[in-house]
Amino acid sequence: MKDLRINEQIRVREVRVVGDGGEQFGVMSTRDALQLAQDRHVDLVEVSPTARPPVCRLMDYGKYKYEQAKRDRESRKKQKIVSVKELKMRPSIEDHDFDVKVKNARRFLEEGDKVKCTMVFRGREIVHAPLAQQTLSKLAELVSDVGAVERVPRVEGRAMIMILAPKKGA
Repeated sequence: MKDLRINEQIRVREVRVVGDGGEQFGVMSTRDALQLAQDRHVDLVEVSPTARPPVCRLMDYGKYKYEQAKRDRESRKKQKIVSVKELKMRPSIEDHDFDVKVKNARRFLEEGDKVKCTMVFRGREIVHAPLAQQTLSKLAELVSDVGAVERVPRVEGRAMIMILAPKKGA
């Protein structure tokens, strides 16, 4: 319900009026509906402008806007922003360096982030693509308890890329 017309902004001749609790007041002129709203110390809010005649509700518009903003804030709090962390390696990576990459990948996945594993080829290293594939598969196997392969290793230009996503239960 964005850009609702309220009170004097409603420019039609007749409106169907509904109370805040859902009670029906029927079709009446806009002037009478405004007078009814003022008598009850509430606002006349157009909730369905496309209906014939348009439907207006008697409500405290300020309180409604406040409650709506509060609900929006709550829903934003519950959202989890998933970011993508990247691990860059070379095909000739040493064991200890590889262990550090596995540890970092595990930490990222446990925090709920996706991991983009990039195997960078320089010069003629591209001929060792099967070795790089094995290394990435080994990485995926070692973190399989906290993450799953979302995209299998694939060569893109001078790099081989694999994406790991966190498992739901982890």
